[in-house]
Amino acid sequence: MVYVYLLKASTDKWTASMIFNHKKEKIENLLKAFGNLKEDSFRFEQIETYFLRKDHSAANQALSDKTCNDLDFNEIFMFIDRTSSKIGQQYLFDKLRVIPNDTREIVADENLIREFTNNSDLRVYIQRLLCKLNSKEAFYISALFQEDHIEQPKWYFLVPILALTSLLSLISAFFIPKMFFVILGIFLINMGIHYWNKQNIYEYLVSLPQLIKLNSVARELFKNDILKQTNPNLTKSIAVLDKVRNRMSFFQLEAKLQNDFEAVFWAFLELFKILFLLEPLLLFGVLKRLDTKRKEIEELFRFVGKIDALISISSLRKGLDKYCIPDINPDQRTLIAQNIYHPLIDDCVLNSIQVKGKSILLTGSNMSGKTTFIRTIGINAITGLTINTCFADHFSMPGLRIFSAVRISDDLMNDKSYYFEEVVTIKEMIDNSVNEIPNLFLLDEIFKGTNTVERISAGKAVLSSLAMTGNIVFVSTHDIELADLLKEDFDLYHFSEKVDNKTVDFDYKLKVGKLKNRNAIRILQINDYPENIIKEALEIAMELDKKTIIQNTI
Repeated sequence: MVYVYLLKASTDKWTASMIFNHKKEKIENLLKAFGNLKEDSFRFEQIETYFLRKDHSAANQALSDKTCNDLDFNEIFMFIDRTSSKIGQQYLFDKLRVIPNDTREIVADENLIREFTNNSDLRVYIQRLLCKLNSKEAFYISALFQEDHIEQPKWYFLVPILALTSLLSLISAFFIPKMFFVILGIFLINMGIHYWNKQNIYEYLVSLPQLIKLNSVARELFKNDILKQTNPNLTKSIAVLDKVRNRMSFFQLEAKLQNDFEAVFWAFLELFKILFLLEPLLLFGVLKRLDTKRKEIEELFRFVGKIDALISISSLRKGLDKYCIPDINPDQRTLIAQNIYHPLIDDCVLNSIQVKGKSILLTGSNMSGKTTFIRTIGINAITGLTINTCFADHFSMPGLRIFSAVRISDDLMNDKSYYFEEVVTIKEMIDNSVNEIPNLFLLDEIFKGTNTVERISAGKAVLSSLAMTGNIVFVSTHDIELADLLKEDFDLYHFSEKVDNKTVDFDYKLKVGKLKNRNAIRILQINDYPENIIKEALEIAMELDKKTIIQNTI
């Protein structure tokens, strides 16, 4: 007896030690991970569902798929995302893709970010709670308040009647044995209804248990006075979910039954559920209640998601060598970037620019840095307007909407040419350029899908129109003629390379003025193109230059 007692005490001590060590290891891992990239797979088809189903009509702009593709949004998201839960991941994705109208929460958010940065104990405590919502099943919580629920069939009124009849028949059978035959008949009918409902159960077997976890995590987080300021009225939403928690716990039990002993218990439970039609009664009862509480569920979702997203921003900033909080002034029409860089490029060359009164036209050869610089401006504008963080020493801008025509390709499935795709994209810019809200237009090699004369002519007309209405335009071109035509509306900058005997070196530094040196033919020469090709190319280039000079003097 003493031996058994000592063995039990030893086992309990070993178990407690294992729990303590696991907890300690978890805390250490969270502390080490802060400021570092997230080591995880990214299920974008599930991460984006909250954003895709959400109404963004009240926002300044929801970024289009086109702009996100142009600016490598998914790669940027993977760099920024340091969330601990799938709720936070969905919330952060939506936050990065939606430029808000209301910026009143920025100060409160910055206070929380500062607290999470400086108070590691609080941060780790929150992250350990958030990790409870990190399984892929948590992705489905948003469907409970964003999607239509399964409707009751027209014959559903029979379900409570059959359940009550089963109960009365079971009681009567103890006094009238023949009633067992009635029970058998009802059981067969109920079995058909029970297994018809199984598909409905499977749809919610994942989301409802996760909703219970969400409610529990939100309740714990809400106990903290600092976090409570995020949504002081959350108590009501927690209380609403508490009222249906017991019913939802049934689905949590169903999801956990896995081992052999539990399988035996499940078999008896299944018979009990069939007899009294518990599953359809509970499922449609819960869904009916939840259908009227969508707002409360979303408040819980947004409360937890926002806290997780702010910790992610705190971790992002911790891991950066350089960042700034942008100066966003709705009344200004200038954009200033000092030592700005692209966050995905290691040892990225820093550049600075000031946009005031005019827009920006970039010239330069391929691979010199034009397109990357345009993307850098767009990415910083997005992160500045959404998560109040820019990759620069200083970044200031008005509140902007962002449109782009950077990465365009033929749409062969819909029989659309490259040029037609470009025309449609730029037409959207023109339509939006006349609104009172300022826009940031990003274009790479405008109308490169058509011939030189029409490209320059149409490009000049479109770009002048976009720049006239107080918008900010960044555009790159290889056409020096276009730079000459636009010098009244655009400040000219360029990127250049140094060509030696056998090498081409890019410094990726932004320089004032248009590109004067043309090295394309020289690059052909150092790559051992035949001498006759080089000679003819140089002669034609000189002839074309002469014609251009004559036309400009007439």
